[in-house]
Amino acid sequence: KEDDGGVVVFGERGAVAGAEVEFEGGEGVVPGAVEFQDILVFESETYGRVLVLDGVIQLTERDEFAYQEMITHVPLFAHAAPKRVLIVGGGDGGVLREVARHESVEVIDMCEIDETVVDVAKRFFANSTASAYGDPRLGLVHDDAAKYLAALTTTRDDDDVETLKPAARAQVTQRRVDRSFAGYDAIIVDSSDPVGPAETLFEPQFYEAMRKALAPAGVVCAQGECIWLHLPLIANVLAACGDIFPTVDYAYCSIPTYPSGQIGFVLCSLDDSAPLSVPKRSPTFQDDLRYYTPAIHAAAFVLPRFAATAIDHARFRRGGGAGASSSSGAPRGGGGPSGRGAPPLPREGEDSVVPEDGGAPST
Repeated sequence: KEDDGGVVVFGERGAVAGAEVEFEGGEGVVPGAVEFQDILVFESETYGRVLVLDGVIQLTERDEFAYQEMITHVPLFAHAAPKRVLIVGGGDGGVLREVARHESVEVIDMCEIDETVVDVAKRFFANSTASAYGDPRLGLVHDDAAKYLAALTTTRDDDDVETLKPAARAQVTQRRVDRSFAGYDAIIVDSSDPVGPAETLFEPQFYEAMRKALAPAGVVCAQGECIWLHLPLIANVLAACGDIFPTVDYAYCSIPTYPSGQIGFVLCSLDDSAPLSVPKRSPTFQDDLRYYTPAIHAAAFVLPRFAATAIDHARFRRGGGAGASSSSGAPRGGGGPSGRGAPPLPREGEDSVVPEDGGAPST
């Protein structure tokens, strides 16, 4: 739209009534519909180029580093020596850029369903997020990540593999026959919100598949929405993960152009010997980072009381993971996986495990 002065303004309406993020001076670069989602890239006055999918801001060049660094380096530094990493989504290339900084990583597999997002990122964000697509460690395929993981971890020979596109089928087949491939040390899920093509990435079945695809001591980190807007969803995802992984926790970071200026991360691990909030290594490339430090790693797990209460309540109801500490600092109860299977996440209108007084405070 245009304001009274004729300046082009892009606005994203938030999940809270009356909330809107606006950017002035937007010159559209790539508008239009693609196979999976509408895509728009435009130049803003103060935030650089902005990537928008289905009307929702995915990144701006000014603040993208906060999200990209935290969703990547928190899980990778929570692991002693990650060698094999799977990126789910992340077509803008930011997570790939950060993973590529780790010299210990030997294999980077990436499954991004929307090839157009990658093409647009290479064209318009080559000097920011999409700078590592030429890394020789990268194996990029365009397919449904849920199908990819199902095929990788299936006990059947061909049923799930045949549902994949040729490139993904070849990569999965290679991993399954490679005796040196013991699973991924880290899986990073850089997904959009749980609607459309990303909906299956928030389901317990997907977390089950990721667990099966992990190497011993493997770590999962997934985009975990916002504690101010999506606390019931977050609590139920964590509760379901507590039935799948021995260690489950939640962290967050600040980023101005995301709803409420905050985004979180669901973290799960097969290693129950140490909390995910304690990094096992320090960056050798700290001067190249703008947000992540070992101190911010630990601080990211300290949640406001309303969120910590709701999350811990959910974990108590469902069993929780034994290896994680409470976001408020106290030990979390519960044993490891219960063996009864992960419960489905509630749909709109269904009950949540968040207590009635455990949501975000009203104003």
